Amino acid sequence: MGTSDPDPEDLRTRVALDGEWEFVTDPNQTGDDEEWYRSDSVWPDWKRSITLPHAWQEMDSYREYVGTAWYRRTVSVSAETVRNRRVFLGFDAVDYETSVWVNGEHVGDNAGGFLPFEFEVTDALSPGENVVCVSVTDPADLSEVPHGKQGAPWYTRVSGIWQSVRLEYRPETHVTNVRVTPDLETDSAVVEVDTCSADRAGTDLECEVRALRAGEPVTAARTAVTDRARVVLEFDDPSYWSPESPTLYDVEVRLLREGSVVDRYEDYFGMRSFSSKAGQFTLNGEPMTVRGVLDQGYYPETLYRPPDEETFEREIDTAKQLGFNLVRKHLKPAHPDFLEYADRRGMLVWEEPAHADRYTDQSKAAITDQIAGLLERDYNRPSVVIWGLFNEEWGLGHHDTEETLWRDEEKQQFLADLYRRTRERDPTRLVCDNSGWAHVRTDVNDHHPYFRSPEQASSWEDVLDHLCHFPGDNYATTEFDETDAPIVISEFGTWGFPDVTTLRDHYDGDPPWFGHDFLSPQFKQPAEFDRRFEATDLPDAFDSRTALVEAWQRREFVSLKHLVEQMRRREQVAGYVLTQLSDVEWEFNGVLDYFRAEKAFDETFVRANSAVSVIVTPEPHAVWGGEDAAVAVTVVNDTGETLIGTVECSSAERPAGGSQSLSVPAHSVAEVELAVPVGTEPQETVSRTELIATFEYGSQTVTTREPVTVVDETALLSPDATVFAEGAFASNLAAAGVPVAHRLDESVDVVFTDELSDEILQFASDGGAVVQFPTRSGELTDSSHFSYEAVPQGESWVGTASFFYQSSPLLADVCDGGRLGWEFEGLYPDAVATELDRDRDQIHVGYVEGWIENWGSPFVVRDYGAGVLTPFTFTVRDQYGTNPVATLVCNRLIRSLSGD
Repeated sequence: MGTSDPDPEDLRTRVALDGEWEFVTDPNQTGDDEEWYRSDSVWPDWKRSITLPHAWQEMDSYREYVGTAWYRRTVSVSAETVRNRRVFLGFDAVDYETSVWVNGEHVGDNAGGFLPFEFEVTDALSPGENVVCVSVTDPADLSEVPHGKQGAPWYTRVSGIWQSVRLEYRPETHVTNVRVTPDLETDSAVVEVDTCSADRAGTDLECEVRALRAGEPVTAARTAVTDRARVVLEFDDPSYWSPESPTLYDVEVRLLREGSVVDRYEDYFGMRSFSSKAGQFTLNGEPMTVRGVLDQGYYPETLYRPPDEETFEREIDTAKQLGFNLVRKHLKPAHPDFLEYADRRGMLVWEEPAHADRYTDQSKAAITDQIAGLLERDYNRPSVVIWGLFNEEWGLGHHDTEETLWRDEEKQQFLADLYRRTRERDPTRLVCDNSGWAHVRTDVNDHHPYFRSPEQASSWEDVLDHLCHFPGDNYATTEFDETDAPIVISEFGTWGFPDVTTLRDHYDGDPPWFGHDFLSPQFKQPAEFDRRFEATDLPDAFDSRTALVEAWQRREFVSLKHLVEQMRRREQVAGYVLTQLSDVEWEFNGVLDYFRAEKAFDETFVRANSAVSVIVTPEPHAVWGGEDAAVAVTVVNDTGETLIGTVECSSAERPAGGSQSLSVPAHSVAEVELAVPVGTEPQETVSRTELIATFEYGSQTVTTREPVTVVDETALLSPDATVFAEGAFASNLAAAGVPVAHRLDESVDVVFTDELSDEILQFASDGGAVVQFPTRSGELTDSSHFSYEAVPQGESWVGTASFFYQSSPLLADVCDGGRLGWEFEGLYPDAVATELDRDRDQIHVGYVEGWIENWGSPFVVRDYGAGVLTPFTFTVRDQYGTNPVATLVCNRLIRSLSGD
């Protein structure tokens, strides 16, 4: 396992040490005592060959292994190669604690799992074959170790040498680092050059710096070498880096002694600025809105490693095609190859370190060092525009036993100081102190509200309005900062169930992460998915699991479209970051699946996420036949030019709609109110149509579609059955011509009640039909006959993994297939009946969460004596007679239960 020698004429040469290495685990921690690092050491017979880079969890037999492992290979070096050179052994990333020996000589240690490090090995090498030995320990207890989302309670752990290894030969006097700081106000760039001189003098050295574009020199400067040489490159009419035009310049640094080149160092950079002003982001001085997506950088078999060389390129291109202009690399530094593609393809990046679980002196020092290393590694990458420091207080007070950031002044001071130091080291980017939760000192006022639509459509809009009007509510203290930073919704999303067959085909069985014992609560556990699926009525509601997957994924994009559109309607929202680009193991909330393939969605989401977008918002989504739909048509313009055009909106069946001329200034939003005829011919009681809105400007047309349910009042038959009800619901029934009884006697066919009295239960037992619905406050007052579980309300990550479906003859023409949608806007329940029996109960509407957990129903009929009890938890009681779908479904329910 030798290596080829570099060309001795080259000033500096890098030799890759990726490839075949020996590998052995050390479960009893005996390797140090037995001196496994010695060149002639005999390793245990369970050693094997592996190919670097890799994480040892990629191998089935080591997936659960925690502790120490050793790596070894030989490296061939010639005497000519090392003459007048210094040699460095470098690692791009190793998780977590690393010790390195060359020919039995200890050359260095490192702690950290995500960033590069190197050791000089010049004196340890000898001409001929050299043995490199590496010991890596990934501790079982990660609580004080920055690890991101490895292990409990999230994903598979990643341990070992998971990025590339190299030998680098450099001149004895050489450049160690170059920092390029663009200044767009003067069209110049400050270049700082760090050097290392063999004789530590270097007084006779000069530093020449050139910027090149497409191989052609553009500008240059020269200065005498000091510990940190500084030159200013002046540009004539430079091209600025942006997502639309990702222009890059190569920077070449040459060290000169008496006219001879001593060393040559190369990198690249972009002329760009990123800042904020009056609550809005600016790129190169121009306003911009962030349309971002979160990415965790996990892959089905290779975990942190990209499965092939084209992976990052495909991901970035796909994200751009979906309308995104930023990727938030979540809870671990981005792979350097990802950043290079982002630089070259024009994708903004929000980068953040991995976190620990506990807030201790050890974890504070580790995160501080990691952030410093991150800034050093990626300072010249123009795509990186935001540094994140913490996420949701993980490692800062999120742990159950620790005080939160809201009330801990010491933590607030630590975070404010870390922000200050980060900004001092890098004034070219913005800094987010604690993503999503309490802020202390920040350039980004971001939030993580998880809502789902249409179930929580009005709540989502209320939350957005509150965030826009009360931006200071998310600050733990204003001692360090003002509260005028740009408002960003940096996490939101909805889940869409994965194709389990595809997963199993790929893994040749259940994926190994199905069985992680730390997956709790149960909605995160795929292992029991099949059993839970068969125990529900889902097999009755969907012809196949494929049909379920398609319905659930379509529901995901219906929700995402509305969530995105409502943020874009509010100019105070400076940006958003959708969770997330792809599914990750059990977490199926990606716009792509775990293999980066598209889910079952159409172009409506892409159009909603584009730079120029048109949004149609009907109020409401269900109307009576013959009525016009009152709609707001919004045009979002994220470009730098004013758009002048015409807005039109019509229904699919009634092309004659409303239109209006509209001028939309650059980086702004404009809205018009229109009345659109949506009625259909009085042939069917209910029909579904779409509102089609367009904005034509110049030669361009953008469009969107939004569903509307139309109920024909003239075809709506009132039940002949007599109903016992009370209060406003009784009055509304009577006003609609439904016979209403005020006493529970033999004339009553159906009872609607929010309290199951003994008299009402006896009525059911004797053969009557009883419907229990919630009180006006949404409560179910009697749970002795049915168990009820609350549906997650308010902000709820779990709630976004929920799914309502139907297999009811009463709803077949109301719903779009098996899923519930906008037709039930404003009617979704706060609770569902649980402990169902598919053999005993007639389940009209079902409800599940995540991997088919918490099965329940808001609409189920169960025999009770000679009659039936029907939990009906939709919030219809005050909307009968006014809401078309509430009226239709109640009438059908009455007719069904009474035999009418």
